[in-house]
Amino acid sequence: MESEVNTLRLSIKDLFTSKMIKYSILPFVVSILLMYTLFFVMAGAGLEQLGTMQIESTQTSIQNGIPHTDSFAATLEGTALVKFLMSHAITSWIATFLVYTIGTLLTLYFSIFVALIVIGFMTPFVLKELHKRHYSDVAMLGHSNIFEGLFLVFKWMFIMIFLFLAFIPLYFIPIVNIIAFNLPLYYFFHKMLTYDVASNICTKEENAKIKFFHASTLRLKTLALYLISLIPFVIFFASIFYVIYLGHAYFLEVRKMRATA
Repeated sequence: MESEVNTLRLSIKDLFTSKMIKYSILPFVVSILLMYTLFFVMAGAGLEQLGTMQIESTQTSIQNGIPHTDSFAATLEGTALVKFLMSHAITSWIATFLVYTIGTLLTLYFSIFVALIVIGFMTPFVLKELHKRHYSDVAMLGHSNIFEGLFLVFKWMFIMIFLFLAFIPLYFIPIVNIIAFNLPLYYFFHKMLTYDVASNICTKEENAKIKFFHASTLRLKTLALYLISLIPFVIFFASIFYVIYLGHAYFLEVRKMRATA
């Protein structure tokens, strides 16, 4: 417990160094510009679409043995239902609230996904700075290459999407739906973070040993980081901290492993 507190304290101290602050700017700028531009565009389009939805129908009847087809087309904007929803203060507010609330939640989850992709490009620089400051005695051997990295990212994305679809029946169960909705994204979050850090520091064999002996500890660490990410805007500022924190954990384990080898 004391060692964990020390690691956390050291990670926070490293985060506020000038070099790490500079590294934090890029993920912040890219993620926030992309996500919140996308959010307002999609939310505005959703409200506009609600009022301009087209309805078309056809009906075929037979008169004196001859088929007749009647067509009907209308714009939902002029119907009594939409006029009622958008012309009354309460219903208009509810409709707008739902659109922007759902949009905010989707934006929050998607921002975590985007931040993970962006931070993947920054991880080698962050870990090299940590290595220079604290772990010059631990060689950064690494074991990744671009083809393996891309393959694993797409693999984990596919599994995440599959889990999202597989858990659809659970989304209608209170409390359970919170876990079911977050589990697929946490799966991707855990895989991406641990791979980015481990693949830059240790060999495949060392990584396998760390995952075998410390799997539960790593999951607790990444789960705590994921829960922090669910606080709006935090992911934009904290993504570099995640790499620093896990980087310390891996460097320390590799140091111990090689000392006893």
